[in-house]
Amino acid sequence: MSTDLAHIRQVMVEADCLYNEEEVEAAIEAVAGQINAELAERNPVVFCVMNGGLIFSGKLLTKLHFPLELSYLHATRYRNQTSGGELFWKAKPEVSFIDRHVLIIDDILDEGHTLSAIIEFCRHAGAAAVYTAVLVDKDHQRKASPDLKADYVGLSCEDRYVFGYGMDYKGYWRNAPGIYAVSGL
Repeated sequence: MSTDLAHIRQVMVEADCLYNEEEVEAAIEAVAGQINAELAERNPVVFCVMNGGLIFSGKLLTKLHFPLELSYLHATRYRNQTSGGELFWKAKPEVSFIDRHVLIIDDILDEGHTLSAIIEFCRHAGAAAVYTAVLVDKDHQRKASPDLKADYVGLSCEDRYVFGYGMDYKGYWRNAPGIYAVSGL
């Protein structure tokens, strides 16, 4: 099945810009300041959640002014009823979590099922503490758990389909220079 690039381009033309590049960059700077203040002495291992967390991680990491170990993970959650909550690891972490402070960086906290499962995986693997940083926290009441909150949040957004800075629309526009909402969604 081929992708309709005309449609993909039209989505960008019609999209609503929720945050421009300058606003997103300022939010990343603020998140970095919080992390520098709180994790600099904790020797964290930092994981980028692929693919969405790639851009946020890349921009954030250069602003963290302390030694850290970096890795990535790529996991998806099956959404059928018989295996809900289980992760399918496309790339499992290869760094030991035992007695380590772990920082997970992702693009968005939407419902949070995958992020919750990753946090639980890290805790089960022996992490001393698990922290989460997201560029965007979507404002709605459908979180996997009412207690699920990211430790570090760049921006919040309304409950719309968003893309840019790592978030995608049908696999496209992760590279958009701002955070956009699909018109009508």
